[in-house]
Amino acid sequence: MSSVTPSDSLADSAVSSRIPAHAQSGNYAWYVLFLLTFAYTVAFIDRQVLNLLVEDIKRDLLLTDTQLSLLQGIAFMGSYIVFSPLFGRWADVANRRNILVAGIATWSVFSAACGLAENYWQLFLARVAVGAAEASLAPAAWSLIADYFNRERLPRAMSIYLMGPYIGGGLAMIAGGMVIGSMGGLRETLPMLAGLEPWQLTFVIIGLPGVILALVLLTIREPMRGTHNAAGTHDRKFSIREVMAFLWQGRAFYVRFYLGMALIVIVLYALPAWIPAFLMRAHGANPTTVGLQYGVLVLIMGSAGVLSGPFVDRWLARRGHIDSSIRTAAIASIALTVFTAALPLMPGFYGALVAAAGGTFFYSLPQAMSAAALQLATPNRMRGIVASLYLFVLSVIGLGAAPTVVALVTDRVFGDASKVGVSLAVVCATSAAGAALLLFSSLPHYRRALEHSREVA
Repeated sequence: MSSVTPSDSLADSAVSSRIPAHAQSGNYAWYVLFLLTFAYTVAFIDRQVLNLLVEDIKRDLLLTDTQLSLLQGIAFMGSYIVFSPLFGRWADVANRRNILVAGIATWSVFSAACGLAENYWQLFLARVAVGAAEASLAPAAWSLIADYFNRERLPRAMSIYLMGPYIGGGLAMIAGGMVIGSMGGLRETLPMLAGLEPWQLTFVIIGLPGVILALVLLTIREPMRGTHNAAGTHDRKFSIREVMAFLWQGRAFYVRFYLGMALIVIVLYALPAWIPAFLMRAHGANPTTVGLQYGVLVLIMGSAGVLSGPFVDRWLARRGHIDSSIRTAAIASIALTVFTAALPLMPGFYGALVAAAGGTFFYSLPQAMSAAALQLATPNRMRGIVASLYLFVLSVIGLGAAPTVVALVTDRVFGDASKVGVSLAVVCATSAAGAALLLFSSLPHYRRALEHSREVA
């Protein structure tokens, strides 16, 4: 996807030397963070807009819910999990900026290509390509943020970056709803679009901004690795064997943490994947209304949740909890269980939106703190591969399983498409409860992981 090789890291030191230490957490760092957040937003627009279009795609391509769930999950996830460790290792040894530029340009082109698909397998393969390219983002971006921001500002920086999925998810619904609602006017204004269905046009339009963003990212510089970073490490490179040995020694934490967060991510992906269909099927809403109202809800509540994480973390830390970052996620999981279980029980369209709002807030609340905790517990030159393994687990269990499990419960257990809300509640509430158990049990192991990271450094 790019001509960058590990040897580029030799040139990186010369580039990063032009970034003085006092620039860390300064205005330039916030500029970089803004671009990275925008990149994450664009990624989630490309990833999530499919959720609003499921009914139109199902009708035009004659698909089942299970086939649709494979587009939402396995098509994207399969390539994402294969390429995540590769990009993770690459981010540890090469120029992270160049990795991002190539990845963003590639996924944007293939996202637009989804709109040109004329059958199920063309759409499936385009989603595979989007997933492979999007695997470049998180390892490179997380590693850059941890080098641009000091230990005190890292949680806040991560919380801003992790607003991307909620801004992107919300905008995907809003933009998709607007495109569908204005399709007639667009066809009159631009006759060349007359041959495209609304769902196809939506994919084409949302794919374009990423190409421009890739060019803008050429303006950012690679920071010096290791100096004043969150874990306090120096720029030491680790072999794959050393990384694996580190993870094995800390497995009591990493396994519980990865699995616990993956169960939260099941909710994160299952709700936006099937809430639109639930609102349309159970409450008779139309796609434009769902896109605008649920889109605004995701944008506001998701952003509020992820920005609230650092405040909850500091509140717990002031009460003596050095494991406050993980404790925040564990507490949020309990509230998440309650809201998702209530989803099919709430009266009417707006009652369902209230339950969805609570679920959105609480699945987003722990995301920034968990990401920051992983960076703090991991030495610098291990962060790319550790983050990619984290995303690998979250993708396999969360992104890969969530949409399909809900669809299978609907199709095979209830045998009734109108019961998708009940399926959603069962899957999400069970996952959130399991996350709470795993994360609470990981707390003592996380405290030991922090100490071990300092010893390795």
